[in-house]
Amino acid sequence: MNRTLLALFLLLSACTGTDAPLPAAIEAGERPLDTPVLEASVVALSAYETVRAMLAADRIDGIAAPALAAASALGGARAALGHTDSALATILDSGVTAAGSLAAAPDLATARLAFGELSRALLPLSARDARLRDGRHVFSCPMAAGFQQWVQSSPQLENPYMGQAMLKCGTAAEWPSADVPAPTDVAYYTCSMHPSVKSSTPGTCPICSMDLTPVTHGSLATGEVVLDPVRRQAIGVTTTKVERRAMSVPIRAVGTVTYDQSALSDVTVRIEGWVEAVYVDEPGQRVLTGQPLFSIYSPELYAAQAELLQSQRGGWASEGLGLAARERLRLWGLSESQVQAIAERGATRTVDIPAPASGFVIEKDVVAGARVEPGDRLFRLAGLGKVWVEAEVYEADLPRVKAGQRATVKLSHGELEMEGKVSRVLPYLAGATRTGRVRVELQNEKLDLLPEMFAEVELHEDTGTRLVVPRDAVIYTGPRRLVFVDLGEGRLVPREVRLGLRGREEVEVLEGLAEGDTVVASGNFLVAAESRMRSATGYWGGTDAVE
Repeated sequence: MNRTLLALFLLLSACTGTDAPLPAAIEAGERPLDTPVLEASVVALSAYETVRAMLAADRIDGIAAPALAAASALGGARAALGHTDSALATILDSGVTAAGSLAAAPDLATARLAFGELSRALLPLSARDARLRDGRHVFSCPMAAGFQQWVQSSPQLENPYMGQAMLKCGTAAEWPSADVPAPTDVAYYTCSMHPSVKSSTPGTCPICSMDLTPVTHGSLATGEVVLDPVRRQAIGVTTTKVERRAMSVPIRAVGTVTYDQSALSDVTVRIEGWVEAVYVDEPGQRVLTGQPLFSIYSPELYAAQAELLQSQRGGWASEGLGLAARERLRLWGLSESQVQAIAERGATRTVDIPAPASGFVIEKDVVAGARVEPGDRLFRLAGLGKVWVEAEVYEADLPRVKAGQRATVKLSHGELEMEGKVSRVLPYLAGATRTGRVRVELQNEKLDLLPEMFAEVELHEDTGTRLVVPRDAVIYTGPRRLVFVDLGEGRLVPREVRLGLRGREEVEVLEGLAEGDTVVASGNFLVAAESRMRSATGYWGGTDAVE
């Protein structure tokens, strides 16, 4: 035995606790294998036995290591054989393919199908040399899917195809003849344009007269589909690379446009009086800072004006009295310019009350002739140059929302989309809906956003660099998530993946793919249908349905 295979065999024996010495006897009439091929075959059968025991126990965790050991050993046997025996070379090649599929099997059903294909190769291989059959037994199960025979070391039947549910199902079988032909890997022939056509022999398609292409047992076990460029173009198959890049995960919510509460202004009076005239008499009117809103008559206000004027003429009024009158007028809400105008032009019966800020009148609670008291709110003004959008975010999503987070706001009519940032996450929930309120500030110079408008809000959570594929690349089939990996030469094979975060256009892949893999990005529904049609109850299973 060469050193590499011997080391592999000893390591496998130590890990599995098995003792598989090289058999030495050669029976009469046998066609003994060359020593390098024999030694590698013994290692492959030992690894195969480890896999069989795991499948009989309904286990696939850790199955990749012995399956890869079998593939490596059979590959070594194939290399040692060279071109001296084409039939045996075909046996070894099919064994390498089956062992590789077994190592990559995502579930128990797929592993058992691949194990059957490995058994299909190892039985005729063992038939070539009695030393490989020494201490091993052949069994058959009529209920197994795919190839129905297997080899095991123990004479006590342990069915790897049925597992613990029907461990003793099956009967002892005979070893195949040493002259058995090499197993063919072709299960049937089909048309690449009409996959429903199946034939046991090569030929042409009865529908389009194209040459039929072979479908191998390996592709049945793995769900592999082979599509030529013409067929790919016809069904719209495109591919893309699996890449690692920054990913933004949206949090969707419904929001309402509201006033910027910091831009609200109330107009009140600080003195008792009567409203003489109202200059802004409709809600919704736009006003500017300092614009007169209404005029008021107040005896006290008129008396303060008279005191100011009297102090300026001297006489009984002192300079201190004038200063007190000026201050009283300012405290009652008159601006410095209004006080100065009184001092220059004289007292007026009524005084105009100006707007304290620019904005729109959203509330008006005064009419001409009304008597007003100090503190009465007569107008409410709101600026709309900046508005708030308050979004209702589900309780489960709130931990992912932070102040400063980027947000996209889209009006319900869908014609306007604006970018903003989260300004505040309010520290309480709405009891009835169990949602939190998130505030987004938006500039509104063109007045596109009006209070009480409904909006769709999308908050973007930056999650850093992730391994992603397009959302359309994933096929949902029962509890499994599959993508089709492009292996080159037209070969597309389904692979189970475990998904993580879902973005708007992409989805994170946690397991099943590596950076740089090529996957089908569009047209995969038709590819999945063809894969299911070819593999029947193989890779896809009898109860799964493509959603």
